[in-house]
Amino acid sequence: MTTSNVGTSAGEIPDSAAGIKGDTVADVVGATLAGLGADHVFGVVGSGNFHVTNALVANGARFVATRHEGGAATAADAYTRLTGRPAIVSVHQGCGLTNAMTGIAEAAKSRTPMIVLAAEPAASAPLSNFRVDQDALAHAVGAASARVHSPATAVADTVRAWHLAVTERRTVVLNLPLDVQAAPVASITFDISAPATLPPRASDEAIAALADLLTTAQRPIFIAGRGALHARAAIEDLAERCGALLATSAVAKGLFAGNPWNLDVSGGFATPLAAELISSADVIVAWGATLNMWTTRHNKLISAATTVAQIDIDPSALGAHRPVDLGIVGDARLSAVALTAALPRATSGFRTPSVRTKLSETGRWRDVPFTDDGDETHIDPRTLSIALDDLLPAERVVAVDSGNFMGYPSMFLSVPDHRGFCFTQAFQSIGLGLATALGAALARPDRLPVAACGDGGFLMGIAELDTIRRLGLGMLIVVYNDEAYGAEVHHFGPGGHPLDTVVFPETDLAAIARGHGCQAVTVHKASDLDLVRDWLSGPREVPMVVDAKIAAGRPSWWLEEAFRGH
Repeated sequence: MTTSNVGTSAGEIPDSAAGIKGDTVADVVGATLAGLGADHVFGVVGSGNFHVTNALVANGARFVATRHEGGAATAADAYTRLTGRPAIVSVHQGCGLTNAMTGIAEAAKSRTPMIVLAAEPAASAPLSNFRVDQDALAHAVGAASARVHSPATAVADTVRAWHLAVTERRTVVLNLPLDVQAAPVASITFDISAPATLPPRASDEAIAALADLLTTAQRPIFIAGRGALHARAAIEDLAERCGALLATSAVAKGLFAGNPWNLDVSGGFATPLAAELISSADVIVAWGATLNMWTTRHNKLISAATTVAQIDIDPSALGAHRPVDLGIVGDARLSAVALTAALPRATSGFRTPSVRTKLSETGRWRDVPFTDDGDETHIDPRTLSIALDDLLPAERVVAVDSGNFMGYPSMFLSVPDHRGFCFTQAFQSIGLGLATALGAALARPDRLPVAACGDGGFLMGIAELDTIRRLGLGMLIVVYNDEAYGAEVHHFGPGGHPLDTVVFPETDLAAIARGHGCQAVTVHKASDLDLVRDWLSGPREVPMVVDAKIAAGRPSWWLEEAFRGH
C-alpha cells in the first residue's frame, strides 16, 4: 500500500488524499497514522498493541523499542518538540498506559501535539484485570481522550484524533478496544485528506494599539516562548525596527542565539545583567509565552511600572499567570510581520552602545565571576559545565533532567538554536532526562546529543540507558552527582530537619554505565575530562557517561523559586 505526506509537521494538514486499506481495524489505524505523517513510534509492545504497531512499521514508520513506557512517552515528546512532527506512543492496555502517565503528563502540560495509542480491554470484558478508566487517566493530566469505535469509523476516528493533536496542540490518548482492533474491515478506500487550517490573525485594532506602545517605548523587551518558535525572523525584524532586546522562556532557549541583542533566558536562569535589563523595561511583549512564575521569578522580574502585552493563539493563555495591559489573540509570526509594517518609523529603543557593550562583556553566565567551591574530590558544577562547553562541538542538542543541578547545564552550556535545547520541565519530574535525550538524538542525528542529569534522575530513568546503547547513539551523558536528592537537602537542611531520607551512600555510576556497554569516566577535577576529549574525537560508537562528583555545598537560587510555587 502507498501512503503520502510522511513528514508532515505539526500545524500542517495533508492536502492530498491517501488510500487506506487493511484487513483489520488495527491495520487501518496504523496505515492512517502513517499516511497522515507519523514517522516515529516509541513504545513497549505487548499483546494489546502488537498489531497496530506492526501496521505502522509496515507503512513506513520507524519503531523505537524503549525499556519502559514512561521513557517511550518522554522520548516521543522530545522528538516532537525538536522536529515539529507528531510522534506516536504505543502502549499495552491498562498497565502500559499507567506506566507512561508521567511522560504523558509532561507532554500534555507542554501542549505537545502527540498521539498515544493505548490498547483497551473490550467492553464485553468489564472484569478484565487490565481494566482502568483510561479516559479519566488522560483527562486527569490534561490530555485529550479519544477512541476508535468501529470498523466503519476507524479512519474518521483516527483522523479526528490527529487533527485534534495538530490543530489544537494537544496530547491525545487514542484508545483502541481489543475487539474493535481485531474486527475485519471491508475492502474500501478511505480519504484521509482534510482542509488546511490557518492560524488566527490579530485584529487591526490590536495591532494598532501595540504599534502605538512600541512607537513610544524607550526600553522595550520581547520575551518569546514555545508559541513563537516558528517566528524568529519576524520577531527579530520587528525588534530591530523598535529597538527591543530579546529574551526567551526556558523552553525556547536558543531561539535568538547569535543575535547581539540576545539576553538568553528570562526568569530563574537569567544572568544578573539580563535580570537588571528586564526589570528596567518600560514595555514587555510576550510572544507565545505565558509569563508564568518561572519566566518572571514570581513576577518580581517585571516592574509594576512596566506595560505588558501578550500575544498568543490561545485566548485562555492571555493573563493566565499575571495581569497584562494588552492581550492579543494571534499567531506570533503573522502579528510580528503586521506590527513591523504598522510602525511609522524605526527607533533605537533599548539598543544603545552601552547596553551592547554590557552584553558583550557580561551577557553570558560564564562571564560572571564566581568563587570555585571545588576541593580535591569534588568539582564545582559551574567549573564542570564551563569546561564541557569548551570541549563540546557547537552543533549539539542538550536535554536537561530536573533537580537542584539543572540550572548549571541550562545556563552554562550554549546551544546553536532552539532545536538544540530540550527542557521537559512542565511537570517538574526527575527521571526524564535520559529519555528526553533519546528522543532529541533521534530528532537531530546531525548533532551531538548531551543528556544532563542528576544522580537521582539518572538512576530513576536508567532503563533507557540500555535503549541508547542498543541504538548505537553516541551520546554524552553527564551526571551531576551529589549523592542525594539535592533539592530537598538544600530546602530542608537549613531548617535542621533530618536528611537521612534524601541522602545516599556513594554509588559508582561509571561502573554501572560500563556494565551497560558504555564508556565512562569519574570526574573529580577538570583534568579528568581528558577521557571525554578523547571520546569526542571519535568514532563515538557507544555512549560516554560522566560521573561528576560535584561540590554540593551551595543551594541553587532557581529552586528557591521552585519551592515558592509548591
